[in-house]
Amino acid sequence: MSDKDKDVPAIRRQLKIKSGVVRRLEKELGTYRKEAEAQQRKLDHLKADGTAHEDWEWNLKNGTRMMEESSKMIIDSVSRLQQAVYDLRTLVISATTVDELAQDEEFLKAKETLEVASS
Repeated sequence: MSDKDKDVPAIRRQLKIKSGVVRRLEKELGTYRKEAEAQQRKLDHLKADGTAHEDWEWNLKNGTRMMEESSKMIIDSVSRLQQAVYDLRTLVISATTVDELAQDEEFLKAKETLEVASS
């Protein structure tokens, strides 16, 4: 049994883990983007509403702060997703040299995850 043959279960496990990380981060990024859009709509509505409410200034300041936090989370999520995609792509490239993984379910799912993440 060669070293590559011994590594097949470990590679398969890493493919599954790294694919899951990419999918989770894509979902997380989508959630943060939706949250930012909703927050922006609230902020726009508040600005358009003017000073009609007693606590308008506080609401505006708080809404702006929340929007800034959402933007920071999006930037952080994009960064983590890019790193996860890079890690998965590197693993997939190295796994292509292992013949036993050519038609492996986890390998094919990892390639599919990369295609979706790259689009």
